[in-house]
Amino acid sequence: MTVRFSLPRAGGFDVRASALRVRSSLPAMLQIVLAAGIAYSIARFGIGHPMPILAVTVTISSLGFARDARPRRVLENAVGVVIGIALSELLLLVFGKGFWQYGIVLFVALAVARFLSPTSAFAIAAATQSMFVMLLPDPAGGPFTRSLDGLVGGAVALLITALVPRDPIGLARADARRLFAELDPAFASLVRALRHDDVRQADAALDRLRTTQPLLDDWAATLDTASSISRISPFLRRKVPVIAAEARILRYLDLAVRNLRVVTRRIDTTIGDGRRRPEVADLVASIALATSVLGESLEAVERVPAAQEALVAVGRRLDPAVVLPGAPVAETVLVLMLRPLVIDLLMATGLPHDDARSRLATL
Repeated sequence: MTVRFSLPRAGGFDVRASALRVRSSLPAMLQIVLAAGIAYSIARFGIGHPMPILAVTVTISSLGFARDARPRRVLENAVGVVIGIALSELLLLVFGKGFWQYGIVLFVALAVARFLSPTSAFAIAAATQSMFVMLLPDPAGGPFTRSLDGLVGGAVALLITALVPRDPIGLARADARRLFAELDPAFASLVRALRHDDVRQADAALDRLRTTQPLLDDWAATLDTASSISRISPFLRRKVPVIAAEARILRYLDLAVRNLRVVTRRIDTTIGDGRRRPEVADLVASIALATSVLGESLEAVERVPAAQEALVAVGRRLDPAVVLPGAPVAETVLVLMLRPLVIDLLMATGLPHDDARSRLATL
């Protein structure tokens, strides 16, 4: 017996979601703390700057909590912020300090940041660093001391990204689990809709499937990050084949989900006529089971053959003349529409297109 419970919510604040957000952010938090400490130590004790504030703030803003933690993004953020700092120090030398000078420097920093990057957070970070330059007391090291601190912070952020990554593979698999957690009930609703001629269940399946695109996008982003980091990180280089295999699954699963949405819309408009369709429901249930096994293979690669066998078994049944002899055109079309879905899923298991197609029943 499964007991379900939820933590109390006050004013719409979801305590469980907040706790999960903190837990999922722990690798990033530890990475940022470590990087900031290293940047401070290098600037303070290695270079001798008594107040290396910008070394720390540039490190923090370069890493951040963004899902996209690719080295290229970290480098772009660091370079952009350091350019903003250097430009602010140059304007400080030319115009000095004062109320109107603050406005000019802030405007220029924002304009340059928007020119360099479309990300609003990037512009705000660059502008904030420029105001540190203008408002804090002049450092003892003379002009461009803070630019050097910024360079230290950016270099440390990039180095830490390679040497102490945030478990990008674990994050990608968490995204994959969220996707499959939505697919399972969507399939279940679809099967019930066909077995009981229940339009509401078909609507529920369609609603769930419409929410899967952001999950697919998140998974793609984290896999892209994992791929980028693995190319420069000595600790993740051996994971390159694993990441490539997961990227293949994602690519074809994305196509499969799109096909499943089309099939679901067709089912939604076909049922409601008082007829039950158990044969089609059995086919969808078999595809659902195979898809679930495919999801398991992300963390247990030995499950790939089982997923492939299950898909081949259902693919051999996808002949309307055999499954639904003498059935109306609407039912025949439903069975035919399941064929591209199974082909996409077979390709997700590693089969080439022609091989996947050959595993289906001959029409």
